[in-house]
Amino acid sequence: MDIALFSPSSLFADDDDFSSEETKETQQNHVERRHSFPGMELLIREFSFHKLNANLLWPGTFAFAEWLVQNRPLVEGRHCVELGSGTGALAIFLRKSFHLDITTSDYNDQEIEENIAHNCRVNGVTPVLPHIRHSWGDTFPDADPDWDLVIASDILLYVKQYPNLIKTLSFLLKSYKLKNDRAGSIMENEQNGGTHNIGLPWPAFLMSWRRRIGKEDESLFFDGCESAGLKVEHLGSRVYCITPKDQVSGYQIELTR
Repeated sequence: MDIALFSPSSLFADDDDFSSEETKETQQNHVERRHSFPGMELLIREFSFHKLNANLLWPGTFAFAEWLVQNRPLVEGRHCVELGSGTGALAIFLRKSFHLDITTSDYNDQEIEENIAHNCRVNGVTPVLPHIRHSWGDTFPDADPDWDLVIASDILLYVKQYPNLIKTLSFLLKSYKLKNDRAGSIMENEQNGGTHNIGLPWPAFLMSWRRRIGKEDESLFFDGCESAGLKVEHLGSRVYCITPKDQVSGYQIELTR
């Protein structure tokens, strides 16, 4: 099976996490909806239809936002990139709520980038979040990635894309080098008895998964990660942490000059 067979709208019919009380057509191919996130409401423009499925907010977005709020110390101060940002809603929430240093990313598609920028502006995030156009499996635009946290929610829809997604993940996690300025800040914090991000390795991939797909398809992704030299850990609430297997106790200390 290449794609989970269901209607996106069916996921929201009885989902308490989804709020669309105020809906209006902005253009023929867009809909604006108000969505409730922890502590705030965001006005998000969504595509009525998008060929690359970057059109709607999915249940994992809201569940992940709740989990991140409950585990805020794990992600505060991180340098983050989101894969499969779609509308950019989760990244916008994290910037507004956590002041997180976050970059959005999705397919190499101008419409997606422009829509994320629009959603940033209408929700008071200016300048807009930096964005990277990247189709999984292609050469990553940044040859020297320095994001110590990669996040995503509900991105396992297309089974045939798993090898490409794992290729991108492997590059981001295994190519990461902790830069001098960030290493100094971490070490100083620890020397002063701080608890900076205790329990979450650097780098790490955090993923929330709530979409309904078969267990066999889900296992294909996790088994593929293991085969690629990545370790998968379930943190609870269907949130997973994926890290390089050869990672040394918490930090991959390889300083760049």
